[in-house]
Amino acid sequence: MDETEQALRDQIVAQCRALNASGLNQGTSGNISVRHGARMLISPSATPYDTMTPDMIASLALDDDSGAYDGPLRPSTEWRFHQKLLRERPDAGAIVHAHPAYCTALAIARKPIPACHYMIAAFGGADVRCAGYATYGSDALARLAVTAMADRTACLLANHGMIAIGATLAKAMWRAVELETIAMQYTLSLAHGGPVLLSDTQIADALGGFAHYGLQDATVSRS
Repeated sequence: MDETEQALRDQIVAQCRALNASGLNQGTSGNISVRHGARMLISPSATPYDTMTPDMIASLALDDDSGAYDGPLRPSTEWRFHQKLLRERPDAGAIVHAHPAYCTALAIARKPIPACHYMIAAFGGADVRCAGYATYGSDALARLAVTAMADRTACLLANHGMIAIGATLAKAMWRAVELETIAMQYTLSLAHGGPVLLSDTQIADALGGFAHYGLQDATVSRS
């Protein structure tokens, strides 16, 4: 194992623990993957994060749909959408999937998140889509996720949770936090008559700002 792979494994363990510590996830329901050359490293299935160690991370080839893996534990049951997204999205270096409360509440209601705040532009467009429902861990769910993520860096999964991607794991985690924040704000606004949505032009202006500043260091903040 080279130093790069070891570092990525260490990052996955640390960020899995951060998911639960931050309240973005509960129990063992979330999962994280990162690209490593032609393979992906992904958190193992049904493993408590406080007992997870880097050697438990599973490794799968991105071009092999069989589910064959290297490692002592089975990969997350959601390995299919992680694999498909990493394979079809060269801009994705890491993927975070979790069940945070507000994102999941909207997903249960099958509501996308509209342009209620300029930070929606952090996800690539004027909304965050909600993918259709399919059984967890299925190829059908993987296909729905890829469709919902077209030209976007996050989506909701109907009656399930959320996905966020980034060029790095730090970026994907930043987007996961921002997604739950905007989901909370949107949900709360519904109790006050609903949001006043920003126009396409206003969102385009925000997108332009993100393009200039970039998000490579995950440093863009609400101001």
